[in-house]
Amino acid sequence: MSNVTEQRKLAAIMFTDMVGYSALSQRDDKLALELLEEHRQLLREIFPRFHGTEIKTIGDAFLVEFQSALEAAQCAIAIQRALAKRNADAPAEGQIQLRIGVHIGDVVHRGGDVYGDGVNIASRIEPLAGAGGICVSMDVERQIRNAVEARFEKLATTELKNISVPMELFRIVLPWEKRSEVRGQKPEITRLAVNWTTRFALIAALVLLASIVTYQLVGRDRRARRSFEQTSKNGRPSGPSVPIPEKSIAVLPFDNLSRDPDNAFFTEGVQDEILTRLAKVADLKVIARTSTQKFKSAPENLSDIAKQIGALNILEGSVQKVNDQVRVNVQLINALTNAHLWAEIYDRKLTDIFAVESDIAKTIADALQAKLSGAEKQMIAAQPTSDTVAYDLYHKGRSLWEKRSGDNIPKAIDYFNQAIAKDPNYALAYAGLAKAYILVPFYAGADRLDSYAKAKGAALKALRLDPNLAEAHVALGKVLFISEIDPVGAMREYKRGIELQPNDASAHHWLGNDSLACLGRFEDAIAEGKRAVELDPLSPIINADLGTTFYYARRYDESITQLRKTLEIDPTFFYAHYNLGIVLQVAGDLSGAVAEYEKAKQLSDNPLVSALSAQAKAHAGDKGAALQMLADLDKISQHRWVLSYWRALLYLSLDNKDEALRWLEKSFEERDGSNISWIKVDSLLDSLHGDPRFEALVQKVIGEKK
Repeated sequence: MSNVTEQRKLAAIMFTDMVGYSALSQRDDKLALELLEEHRQLLREIFPRFHGTEIKTIGDAFLVEFQSALEAAQCAIAIQRALAKRNADAPAEGQIQLRIGVHIGDVVHRGGDVYGDGVNIASRIEPLAGAGGICVSMDVERQIRNAVEARFEKLATTELKNISVPMELFRIVLPWEKRSEVRGQKPEITRLAVNWTTRFALIAALVLLASIVTYQLVGRDRRARRSFEQTSKNGRPSGPSVPIPEKSIAVLPFDNLSRDPDNAFFTEGVQDEILTRLAKVADLKVIARTSTQKFKSAPENLSDIAKQIGALNILEGSVQKVNDQVRVNVQLINALTNAHLWAEIYDRKLTDIFAVESDIAKTIADALQAKLSGAEKQMIAAQPTSDTVAYDLYHKGRSLWEKRSGDNIPKAIDYFNQAIAKDPNYALAYAGLAKAYILVPFYAGADRLDSYAKAKGAALKALRLDPNLAEAHVALGKVLFISEIDPVGAMREYKRGIELQPNDASAHHWLGNDSLACLGRFEDAIAEGKRAVELDPLSPIINADLGTTFYYARRYDESITQLRKTLEIDPTFFYAHYNLGIVLQVAGDLSGAVAEYEKAKQLSDNPLVSALSAQAKAHAGDKGAALQMLADLDKISQHRWVLSYWRALLYLSLDNKDEALRWLEKSFEERDGSNISWIKVDSLLDSLHGDPRFEALVQKVIGEKK
């Protein structure tokens, strides 16, 4: 009878392996042996700190046993941290890179060795960790998820060699590394669902813990926080800046884990709906989607992203839709401390997606300790439509509307109309349609009067369906300003929109640059413009229009700085180029103005840009340029609407004030609010001030609306 005894128990098993050791041995055997020995010494110093028992070495690999999954994971993190520190100053050839796999399961001790599935699985998952990484099984992740300060990326379900069932695997994302995909696996940020009895207790505990940690960190790291607040999007100090509130959040684009790429719009919709619900909470600062979209898949460090967009907290997530089932994974992270405040996984029917979005928004508000009014709670819980197809179509339109280029606005109109056809009571789709019709004459050359009439009809329809829809009030405000030249009426609607949705960047943007600026209330206008930039810091149009507000206030240096900042965000934005040209022109730099106008002409076929360039050349002495442009406008008018305001500027550059005034009068008669509304404050018209005819026109445009 054999004297060999067996002992079976539950244990955590770690497998480690040096990356590239065999290849290095062939190239430089001496260096390979030196690195192997150094790596063994380093690891053997770390194992005992976590009660790890070295079972054996297999060439350049270690097999180590631990009493718990937590100790094994902590040991793995400590090893990778020590190696990362060591490798920071080492040449590429002298670096030590390890892959680590950890699993917990039944093992059998026999004759000083360890056997069983626990060992086999740990050895099979180790290669999936990647250089410098740690891969763990679902059993390990379940036991350590609340005990280690690390994020987890879920890998695609994997079939391991000689293992009978597919494995759910996770990669530990280490604090010092960038997020990345591992060995072609699709990462999925995840948190296993807990039962409903413990979920709320867990969230409450996490919120309490997060508040304590945040309080301590703010006191301890005040200087680091100040540096965080004063760093611009390119990493350079930006001078005095608005402090970043503790209750600030950005919702990064969610990963689309569905096999069908068409579900990308659905994924965007989930992100957008969560963001929109959060935007209704006055106690939060919520960054607009325009500024977060560039971080799709977010490869950058979260702290760097937070610095660029001005938010301390980041929500990440993924969406997977299969037939009528949807899975949403989310986690909330403090970007400054990298602390995980909350995470959850939702597996629901597709028709329950609105409840999921509402639940996520409410839980985030609670986690950030935001105060919610009764009205805000109702708005967060509201269901915009019961038709998931209409929902998807609306978000396709919304995504295209935000791009504001090429034929995207007409395409957006088509999607909004399709959404309305699916659900005629979808107020949000009517609001989207109104906003699209407002912009389509400018971006696609559509008939102004017809488009504005349709915009007003859609906005009013949205308000009939939902009088408390912020987007509809803001859309109506823009219609009143542009087509009816009613800045006071527009102001009323913009302010109502802000009351209902305090974090609506567009409402602050249009309130400042439209109503307040045209009425000469510059301090208020600039404050609203700055607030819009805070909420949507990477939006080209919002940044550019803050520059135009500075222009109307005759703060030309600040205007030029702001418009150049806009062009750093988007060098191809023709609107910023020609507005920079206007400011340079009134500041006396005609050659610089013409250069910017010409850049804008290369980026757009809008006749306004050509008219601006021609009138600047005329002011510089080339009167023929303005005369030729007037003739060109006659030809263009045969197939496209030509605004009278453009002709007025050209005649003014020819010193023909009578014709300039005649065309300005015509611009008002045509209800061209996109130009004539700023008649009182537009520096291009300075030479007309004091003329009784001009002053009377100013009163017509804004005086009677006061």
